[in-house]
Amino acid sequence: MKFLLVEDNQELANAILSRMGLDGHVIDHATKLEDARAFVATGDYDLILLDIMLPDGDGREFLRQHRASDQDTPVIILTARSQVSDRIGSLDLGADDYVTKPFDHAELEARCRAVLRRKSGIAKTTIEVGGIAFDPVAGSLNIAGKEITLRNRELRLLELFLNAPGQVFSKQKLADRLFSYDDDVSENAIEVYVGRLRRHLQGSSMKITTLRGLGYRLGHDG
Repeated sequence: MKFLLVEDNQELANAILSRMGLDGHVIDHATKLEDARAFVATGDYDLILLDIMLPDGDGREFLRQHRASDQDTPVIILTARSQVSDRIGSLDLGADDYVTKPFDHAELEARCRAVLRRKSGIAKTTIEVGGIAFDPVAGSLNIAGKEITLRNRELRLLELFLNAPGQVFSKQKLADRLFSYDDDVSENAIEVYVGRLRRHLQGSSMKITTLRGLGYRLGHDG
């Protein structure tokens, strides 16, 4: 998954980046609303983690504008404010959840998973299709009864394909979802990850097809 973290406390941001990165998530980090707006204007995100008190304004105004532009990206508010009125106000503006600082990082991760499940309309975490049983939360892949270990970006690449079977993803689109804004990524790197994932999927009825000049698509083999 690709997240946008909007947080000006560098110590807290580093902790979130480290924990989420261990799970294979790609995270862009903005310390100001101005930077957050630029990220949203140029990239697609599965989830936004949004602080309220930022150097150049109130995160709730960013949320209001985000929802007014018909953006449905899930947003979890991160704030030290614990009053019920603050929580209600943020939820009424369109926040999907609200986490009060200080928080346990395991709780934040669980809330992220819950929000993403609600967004996708999936009650359970395991995706089963074409002989594949894939749990993106546990990071497990089972094909024909065989457990397969995936590296982080292979895991997120498979998750991306399985969440949109039949959709064509260009190399640029895959790079945008698998790497952060600061990463230097070549097309060859995308080809390497797709090639690895193809080998992992052998034994299932799912296949990643190359559409010359367009990109890649996951579908049933044959």
